[in-house]
Amino acid sequence: MTGDAFLPYQGLSGAQIEDKSMEIISRELGPHSYQDGQLPIVLRVIHATADFDFGKNLRFHPSAISSGIAALRAGKPILTDVAMVAAGISLRASSVSDIRVVTPISSEECRKLAADRGITRAAAAMIIGARQSPGIVAIGNAPTALLKVLDLIDRNDFAPDLIVGVPVGFVNAEESKELLASQAKIPYITALGRKGGSPVAAAIVNALIRQT
Repeated sequence: MTGDAFLPYQGLSGAQIEDKSMEIISRELGPHSYQDGQLPIVLRVIHATADFDFGKNLRFHPSAISSGIAALRAGKPILTDVAMVAAGISLRASSVSDIRVVTPISSEECRKLAADRGITRAAAAMIIGARQSPGIVAIGNAPTALLKVLDLIDRNDFAPDLIVGVPVGFVNAEESKELLASQAKIPYITALGRKGGSPVAAAIVNALIRQT
């Protein structure tokens, strides 16, 4: 018996593999209540993680899809908490050519601000990035970044069009996402519980980009 017997989809192109993956995910996801604009995001997150829990724990503000797409079409920057989220965002799929991804966390300004204020660099990066009026904030790693964004919003110092808040982990990750989902000022997409991560944040943004 050769190894080919275990490879029913051998010979497919990259695009065909992706299409087949989405077909499998759609079938295994089963009945759901996600709306048309939300479903592509759910499918792409599961595709990026192979984790069907995201078919249950993703939450969408009613205006999340329309606000995110409008921000992208307006060419507003995308602010990310870490470089890994930025690296996963593919702007090639967008019809808008001048979108920038802003990731201040590695800058000397961010290092100095974090030291001066006694906060994490991820939180400092949100303060710096907010000054560039981003349309979408995509947080996949740092709960402190999400908490800082929520603090800036509460102070009326920041009003992005959409927060993609999916930090992963055990310390304040779950709590920060619950706070995000409980506020009504800013549209959001989040994943309740501990699960999340940079690939999830990037997948959500990429799914929005594909809808532009």
